[in-house]
Amino acid sequence: MELHDVWFVLIAVLWTGYFFLEGFDFGVGVLTRLLARNRAEKRVLINTIGPVWDGNEVWLLTAGGATFAAFPEWYATLFSGFYLPLLAILICLIVRGVAFEYRAKRPEENWQRNWETAIFWTSLLPAFLWGVAFGNIVRGVRLDADFEYVGTVWDLLNPYALLGGLVTLTLFTFHGTVFTALKTVGDIRERARKLALKVGLVTAVLALVFLLWTQVESGDGASLVAFGVAVASLVAALGANQAGREGWAFTMSGVTIVAAVAMLFLTLFPNVMPSTLDPEWSLTVTNASSSPYTLKIMTWLAVVATPLVLLYQGWTYWVFRKRIGTQHIADLVH
Repeated sequence: MELHDVWFVLIAVLWTGYFFLEGFDFGVGVLTRLLARNRAEKRVLINTIGPVWDGNEVWLLTAGGATFAAFPEWYATLFSGFYLPLLAILICLIVRGVAFEYRAKRPEENWQRNWETAIFWTSLLPAFLWGVAFGNIVRGVRLDADFEYVGTVWDLLNPYALLGGLVTLTLFTFHGTVFTALKTVGDIRERARKLALKVGLVTAVLALVFLLWTQVESGDGASLVAFGVAVASLVAALGANQAGREGWAFTMSGVTIVAAVAMLFLTLFPNVMPSTLDPEWSLTVTNASSSPYTLKIMTWLAVVATPLVLLYQGWTYWVFRKRIGTQHIADLVH
């Protein structure tokens, strides 16, 4: 296996980790409007992800940085062609971070309610737009002979990509719902389990159609295995949720995300961005990669740094592992 193949796999792992971790805190952000009945419950939901949301976003920064260094041509084409949706995601992530930090800085109810509304929308929109973006990457876009995107933003809003956006939105919301059931106590926990069933069923229908469409269009034997794992784990997550096994439900919903993202990257390889105008104009792991020397240096850096990051983030989750509920909310000022 060549180093550019290795880095394609590593970037796939980084995106998978990002969607697994950021997926549930996007879902929790959406639940501040769908599940919480009062401001105390909104605070409980926000507190479940408060210690970890910013650490989850490190995976996005690492994935973007790795793409820039390992596949600069891919990075340039992606960020120029997908400029508007990626800018929208970036603005949402900035506002979302500010909302988490500023919400409790003043005691006025309107102040806190406005920031809570911002958390909802800046969780929902990226959850949808990431699916649209990856749907277009897998399906292919209008690239010319110079590997430049020559389509419009409206070309990105095709049925396949929009369906991908609905899948990521519902899947992340389901992932967040089972995470909420895992991390809370009392009435909100029980309502989260009931909502997880409804969201999970909608997710199952949408995901089945999207993944089956992907498999028929560009799948192979390996992607078929990932497809089967994704479907089976989603069914297992729904069953575990109904049985009250929140830990297993969260684990299986996570496996669903991992398998679904793996399937997309398996159908993409060896391309990194297919051209719908001419297959010869597609960006591949070969023509989009950096020099072997650059990839070699990056590999050694990754070997040293990655275990440290994983240990630190694992320790963070361990420290904040306990459940919380409205009884742990002393007041509504913070």
